[in-house]
Amino acid sequence: MTGNEYQLLAARTINDTLFSADIELHSLFGMVGEIGELQSIYQKRYQGHDGDTEEHRKKELGDLLWFIAEYCTSQGWELEDVMQLNIDKLKARFPEGFESERSIHRSAGDI
Repeated sequence: MTGNEYQLLAARTINDTLFSADIELHSLFGMVGEIGELQSIYQKRYQGHDGDTEEHRKKELGDLLWFIAEYCTSQGWELEDVMQLNIDKLKARFPEGFESERSIHRSAGDI
């Protein structure tokens, strides 16, 4: 499945009663919530919980991906374009692979 195929399939379940601005905010709030849920899985280990599974983490990560796709849809962007932009940025920043020095001392305008 491609990123754009995923985005189209995920968009089927966007609440169609929301206005565009509401979809944008819904996706932002959702991303934060899903990051919190994933983090909570790890945090509970410090409280003695051991019921976590790989499947649970994958499902939470999938929920995060859904909200990322929803955000892209709200902006009129294709997920694959965002993915490619990120890879292009990383290739420019780390042409030979990750280097601590290049991470610490970035070029002007490298965000």
